[in-house]
Amino acid sequence: MSNTTRGDLGSRRTTNRHAAARSIASRGDGARELIYLSPGGAGRMHALAPLQTLGWTLRRAADARTALRMLQSQPQLPHAVLIDLREGFDARDLDELGPALATQNAGWIAGIAAAQLDDEHARRLIRDYCYDYVTLPCPEAVLHTVIGHAYGMAALACGHDADSIGAGGVDGMIGESQPIRSLCRGLHKAAATDAPVFIAGETGTGKELAAMAVHRHSHRQRHPFVAINCGSIPHNLVQSELFGYERGAFTGAQQRKLGRIEMANGGTLFLDEIGDLPMDSQASLLRFLQQGSIERLGGHEQIPVDVRIVSATHHDLDDAIAAGRFRADLFHRLCVLRLEQPPLRDRGGDIDLIADHALQRYAQETSRGIKGFSPCARQALHRHPWPGNVRELINRVRQAVIMAEGRYITAADLHIDDAGDGLPVTLEEARDAATREAIERALHRNRRRLGESARELGVSRVTLYRLMQRLGMRGSEDEADEESQAV
Repeated sequence: MSNTTRGDLGSRRTTNRHAAARSIASRGDGARELIYLSPGGAGRMHALAPLQTLGWTLRRAADARTALRMLQSQPQLPHAVLIDLREGFDARDLDELGPALATQNAGWIAGIAAAQLDDEHARRLIRDYCYDYVTLPCPEAVLHTVIGHAYGMAALACGHDADSIGAGGVDGMIGESQPIRSLCRGLHKAAATDAPVFIAGETGTGKELAAMAVHRHSHRQRHPFVAINCGSIPHNLVQSELFGYERGAFTGAQQRKLGRIEMANGGTLFLDEIGDLPMDSQASLLRFLQQGSIERLGGHEQIPVDVRIVSATHHDLDDAIAAGRFRADLFHRLCVLRLEQPPLRDRGGDIDLIADHALQRYAQETSRGIKGFSPCARQALHRHPWPGNVRELINRVRQAVIMAEGRYITAADLHIDDAGDGLPVTLEEARDAATREAIERALHRNRRRLGESARELGVSRVTLYRLMQRLGMRGSEDEADEESQAV
């Protein structure tokens, strides 16, 4: 374990914490759940009572299993969990907490005594699993802010933040384009089965969001969703991360550790960037998929595990199989159901929806009152090829919100290389751009219904349909057929 300093741990506190807490506190959707996990007894819980006046519902869990039951009883709702470590904490406690720590609807905060920052196991818990930590006792305002931040991050993971989903979006995936609608239909069908799902798509398209949607709409939603990025783990550690190990399995293995597969028992295991999995680990994973059981490193016991596998990669696995870098038999085991995550450049008007969502979300970080995007910025957004997809778009908008000089974000603020080419050069091009934007917004507000959109725009349905044809736009398929017959 690396020698993490106090400053490293403290850096987890982000600068937009106050804005996040204010945003969530202002939602007005009832009391927020705070679980107080204190193995040492309920005597200290009275210190949290003032939080009830700030909109928190307090619940106490005496152990990790109780906390897990609380989290799984309301899997669609976000929770903040304050774990009080002042009674002491060791590797066995961390092992027992594994399934609860793997849940997606909880934001964890550690409450410690100052001296515990020197404790290896407490430091590991804070570093790997907690959004923040506080030295208890601490001022009520500080505790409220820290807990609010953790709750806000859990709300984003659950898709419950008021700004995290646009009209027509599903489980945090914003968009109304035909490719994203097809994907959502496929996700719902996949969620109804236990078959392995393979999600193909470029980097930054939101494959993990899709995997979480499959889990949340399945009968396994009350059990853990555990994700592991196969490309970010050193090859010599992949086996222990997936399958765990017994005490004494190798130098430094002082305690038994559960692997990600075992932590996901009953739920869903998401294997991101499966194309980067080493060949020896591919063989072990295939054996697990065939037998339904694992063997920890250094152990001899076969442990049955019931888990649904969702995998994803940006690599072309057909090429990897042909080159001998990926096992064909493993691919056929993983790719029973295949879903395609569309690239952003193929999603048309979704670019505006995602950009508007990002602007609304990050405008709270500044006090300059950013009002929107200029026409040249809109043009640049649609001309850019977006090699980094949704992730790139959100990052560019966030940077522009912070660095923009005026009230409207320009193409230059977005730092898009071809921004200059996106400027309308003729009056007709400028008129078409404005018309396209007005139609897209009307369709968005009226759920792609041509009749209602036409009334809002003050034109007939036939006129609207002809305009959309000329501009290369698509509306509702049913209404488009109706209009074509009318014409």
